[in-house]
Amino acid sequence: MSQTPLLDRALVEEATKKSGLLWVRGTGPARALWHVWLDGAAHLIGDGPGEQPFPGLADGGTAEVTVRSKDKGGRLVTWSAAVRELAPGTEEWEAAVAELKGKRLNAPDAERMTERWARECRLLRLTPQGAPGTLPDGSLAAVPLATPATTRQPVPAALPRLLLKRGRRAGK
Repeated sequence: MSQTPLLDRALVEEATKKSGLLWVRGTGPARALWHVWLDGAAHLIGDGPGEQPFPGLADGGTAEVTVRSKDKGGRLVTWSAAVRELAPGTEEWEAAVAELKGKRLNAPDAERMTERWARECRLLRLTPQGAPGTLPDGSLAAVPLATPATTRQPVPAALPRLLLKRGRRAGK
């Protein structure tokens, strides 16, 4: 038996575990999505109010997952995934949500987050299929997707002086 499939699987698992974001492409453009790795698959929560959207990912479909390096941000590996939606309340759903809850940053309702996820969101399991693909030679750069998010306004001109003045006062 060849060791290549085992090494491929180990590469996918280790790279995906360590990366905070995955680039996932279903039927639409690729999106950066946060996830957790659990029981041999990546788990994503979203498609609800205030959560990450993942259009183009459907139960029973497939997706292309690109994993980036946590250190340098470059592509490490690309793999094909079978997409399966987990039903709320199942043992598998509860285990995945327990892991995801610890990784969710800035949740507006941390105490009731899991109930909201069960009511309003989808939990997807992306299971690797076959061997990882080869990385493309090009950059794959694309125009950013439209979003309602906005950037911060420029820092007020007086702010640096105020901060410096406060620092001098504390040093006396």
